[in-house]
Amino acid sequence: MSHAPDHGRDHWPRRLVAVTPVLPILIVSALVLFDLIGGSGMTWVPLLATGPALAATTCGPRWVVLVGLLAVALCVTLGIRGGAPGTELAIALAALTVVTLACGLTSVLRGRRERVLAAVRSVAEAAQHALLQPIPATVGPFRVAVRYSAAAAEARIGGDLYALVSTPYGVRLIVGDVRGKGLPAVGTAALVLGVFREAAYDEPDLLAVVARIERSLARNLGSDDFVTAVVAGYPGEGQLEVVNCGHAPPLLVRDCAVVPVDPDRPAPPLGLRTLSGETPSLQVLPFADGDQLLLYTDGVTEARNHAREFYPLAEGLARHTCDEPTRTVTALHDELLAHVGGRLHDDAALLLLHKPTAPETAVTHSPAATDRTVRSCT
Repeated sequence: MSHAPDHGRDHWPRRLVAVTPVLPILIVSALVLFDLIGGSGMTWVPLLATGPALAATTCGPRWVVLVGLLAVALCVTLGIRGGAPGTELAIALAALTVVTLACGLTSVLRGRRERVLAAVRSVAEAAQHALLQPIPATVGPFRVAVRYSAAAAEARIGGDLYALVSTPYGVRLIVGDVRGKGLPAVGTAALVLGVFREAAYDEPDLLAVVARIERSLARNLGSDDFVTAVVAGYPGEGQLEVVNCGHAPPLLVRDCAVVPVDPDRPAPPLGLRTLSGETPSLQVLPFADGDQLLLYTDGVTEARNHAREFYPLAEGLARHTCDEPTRTVTALHDELLAHVGGRLHDDAALLLLHKPTAPETAVTHSPAATDRTVRSCT
């Protein structure tokens, strides 16, 4: 399973300074060079403060002080060489000293904030692994791949949810999207996943699993809160059971054709059944060897590019489908990020379920599996 924070969100000037810590010294030296070439006396001296100011953005306090001391020394050199009045030179030195001290303090505070943020990220990542438990590459008769990206990359956790478990009643899974964002959405996602994992083992009927989740949400959610979800199960014998509760329809891949699995009877999202009075229906699909099912959240299909065009998931799936689920999902995720310009504005989850044919299964477990040719629909 892959959780991919968006490292591309950092601005390139900051990365450049981080990679090149000597840049502040180069800038200070360039200013002195301009002054010496132009013979302008103290004209360029005030700009020497840019050295410690720039160092404070990425460097530690010691480096800031070092750059500041260099700027002070060069200021004295230029002042003496240019015959600057003592008062003017003293004012310039005082200004550089104050700027250096302020930048040093800024660097100390920035370092503390970065350490706190690193600790928060570590806790959030641990919470994510507890909430969205890693899914093995093989579960029962299926090969599985998951890709998840939280819109709040700094937190690495969001309101989308997924789980896949092997139970006495076959493989069962859920993919859903909690209304809202932030900690309340994370709490609701944790509630749904906890009830699902317990009910999936206890209830022989998939509709009973959905009913358990519904009852729990009715007790714990507010009147305006809800969760859209698709709950699916594979009891065996080449059949797939699907219960869609107000969620985007899964995409079925069969013989390289991509078909949306629209519900026979639309049902409200989880948490709203008491308001609508409608109950979800169980949809049974044939699911043979070689078939694939992609479940996703609306952060994928509602992602827009600069022209405000939605990402065409079905077309992307048709382009990238192959017998390696991980490769398919990775290609879709990369294409999604390219479509939006590298930054998602909503949580996005992709879960691909693939039932390999018998030869594929045999090759997958052979020592030469990594050398096999990947079959693609394109």
